[in-house]
Amino acid sequence: MKKFFAELLGTFILVFLGTGAAVLGGGADDVIGFAAIGLAFGLTIVAAAYSIGVVSGAHLNPAVSIAMFVNKRMDAKDLLTYICGQVLGAFLATITLLSITGNSAALGQNVVADGHSLLAGFVVETILTFVFVLVILTVTSSKKGNANLAGLVIGLTLTLIHFVGIPVTGMSANPARSLAPAIFTGGAALSQIWIFIFAPILGAILAALVAKYLIDTEA
Repeated sequence: MKKFFAELLGTFILVFLGTGAAVLGGGADDVIGFAAIGLAFGLTIVAAAYSIGVVSGAHLNPAVSIAMFVNKRMDAKDLLTYICGQVLGAFLATITLLSITGNSAALGQNVVADGHSLLAGFVVETILTFVFVLVILTVTSSKKGNANLAGLVIGLTLTLIHFVGIPVTGMSANPARSLAPAIFTGGAALSQIWIFIFAPILGAILAALVAKYLIDTEA
């Protein structure tokens, strides 16, 4: 159960601070901008990696856990435990943010921006998740990785992909992070939720295969 609560707590912090930075900071086009939102998500990952990471590895993302499962770094029972913790943590964070703002229309939800097709949104989320998860699998590899620097490298990579993803989709790469706001917000966020569930999972699976068969990350 420690892993469940570690993932719940870590995902709560990630979603609350990440989406909170966007919502309470005035949004990407206002007070804090793309860079600060990206840093909010990235620095949260760094903090989680060096705290709850010692318990669960700080996946905080079903796509990451699925990639770990594909490459046999965790079993089906742990996968289910992690995903349940992540989804619950994201929902609790969104509920907390809603209680602060009182505005269900602004919860950091992901939608494809005007001027971009749904296909473009799907492709962007797939590619950026692929990059993110590939870095995670490599830097945490027992053969190729560097455990001491893993948290910092992963956090900076998450920050980086936000610079590209925010203008197109708001940047997710994390089904749990997108599902919770979409449920409360409804509308386009809910009708497009399939993008933010399936694209990150596809990107993560592709990253797992490339890590295993090209980079040779697995023992």
